[in-house]
Amino acid sequence: MARNSASVLIASFQENYEQLFRFLTRKLGGDHERAADVVQDTYVRLADTPDQGDVIENPRAYVYRVAGNLAIDGIRREKRITAHHDMDEDTDAIHDPKPGPENIILDREQILLLDKALEKLPEKPRMALLMFRVDGLSHSEIARRLGVSNSMVAKYIVRALQHCRDELLREGKK
Repeated sequence: MARNSASVLIASFQENYEQLFRFLTRKLGGDHERAADVVQDTYVRLADTPDQGDVIENPRAYVYRVAGNLAIDGIRREKRITAHHDMDEDTDAIHDPKPGPENIILDREQILLLDKALEKLPEKPRMALLMFRVDGLSHSEIARRLGVSNSMVAKYIVRALQHCRDELLREGKK
C-alpha cells in the first residue's frame, strides 16, 4: 500500500518511537542523551518533509533511514570539531625555546654576579674552573697547564664552585 505525506511519516515515527530510540542508542555507543537528540532531530526533519506527491512504500524504513543519517552526520560533525580543537591545542602548545625578556635580564644579572665572584677568586682556582667549565678540558690537561697535580685541580674547582655559589647567594639576598 503506497503512502505519502508528512503525517504518515509522523505516525510511523510515533508507532516506532521506543524501537527507534533503542536503535539510535546502540548506534551511538550507548549515549542516551545523543540518541534522544537525534530522535528529536528526526521528528523535526520528518515534520518538515514537503508533500510532493512522492510515494513512500515503507514509512518505517524511511524513518529509520532519516534517523540513521542524522546520527552519522552528528558523529562526523563531532569528529571535525574534535580534530579542529586538537589542532588548536597543538598550536597553543608550541613552545618558543627562546627566553623571554624577563629571563634575559635575570640571566644577565646572574652573569654579572658570577663575573664579580670569579674576580674575587685567586688566579689558579679561577683558571681551573674556567678551563674545566668553559673550555671543557680534563683534570689532567688543566693540571699540566697550571703545573699542579690532578688532585689539586679537583680542589681548585671545588673551592671555586663553592665560592661562586656563596657569592651568588649573598648577592641574591641583598
